[in-house]
Amino acid sequence: MAETPIIICTRGSALALAQSNMIAAQCRAAFPELSFELKIIKTTGDKLQKASMAKTDPSLPKGLFTKELEVAMLAGEADLAVHSLKDLPTELPEGLILAATPRREDVRDVLIYRAAGGSARGFGPQLKIKDLPQGATIATSSTRRKMSLLSARPDLNIVEIRGNVATRMQKVADKPEVDATILALAGMTRLNFKINPDGTIIGESVPAGLLATVLDLDEILPCVGQGAIGIETRANDPRIAAICAKLNHPETFQAVTAERAFLRGMGGGCQSPVGAFAQVNGQEISLRAISFRETTTKQGADKRPVSEAVALGEAMAAKLK
Repeated sequence: MAETPIIICTRGSALALAQSNMIAAQCRAAFPELSFELKIIKTTGDKLQKASMAKTDPSLPKGLFTKELEVAMLAGEADLAVHSLKDLPTELPEGLILAATPRREDVRDVLIYRAAGGSARGFGPQLKIKDLPQGATIATSSTRRKMSLLSARPDLNIVEIRGNVATRMQKVADKPEVDATILALAGMTRLNFKINPDGTIIGESVPAGLLATVLDLDEILPCVGQGAIGIETRANDPRIAAICAKLNHPETFQAVTAERAFLRGMGGGCQSPVGAFAQVNGQEISLRAISFRETTTKQGADKRPVSEAVALGEAMAAKLK
């Protein structure tokens, strides 16, 4: 009798499917004797396409992009869930754990804008936030990005934008009233978009006339978990734990552990106006963080032994609160 397939649940967005198919391929390569199947589940966040993700609205449930996947696992309808880790709440339902994080992609953000030469306002290559004209309009649904932009440039006009990576690029190309948007480099990379040194974007269905600049971490810190994939499973499931052990990248796991401890200490969710980035270097882990929760922006940096990743994040939260 054939062994029961292992069910990998995922959202149905292009990025979610790209990430889940990547994880499924790694699972099949590591365990060729096992069968792995994808199960696509629509989440609350997918259904609330018109809701503002930039507002920390208490009426919006936590786990907008994760809850339904978690329900499926707890019901035994799926064995592991593949998330963009930035979407996964720091407090998980009883019986579920963050079991693995594969090697992280580049955590930086990307400024997407129109090139000079068209009928609408455009800009030359290597545009930075400081180079934007007075009162330029930037579209983002992220509170962290909005506050980072306004901290550097209070004159900027920030407006809402929704949609996947391709949709947001198309909106910048089509809407002359929008000068630029900001996207995660990791998401673009996983969707097979490439940014050339001259700022041109290579990939399927890239709108004509767009350029991109990868932003330095000194310009804007990423959100907690950005660039990382989180694999959530049931606790005390030895069969799935063995699979996750093969998928996990220990340095990434320790880095996001520190970041998530910081976010948990700040009392925030995935749309909290904070940024953080941790890195493991040998036996040491460093953490940079920023908070826009108060009228005064607060920043900090610290390092500790890798074994103290949680304590590092908690101490940073206590410092910036």
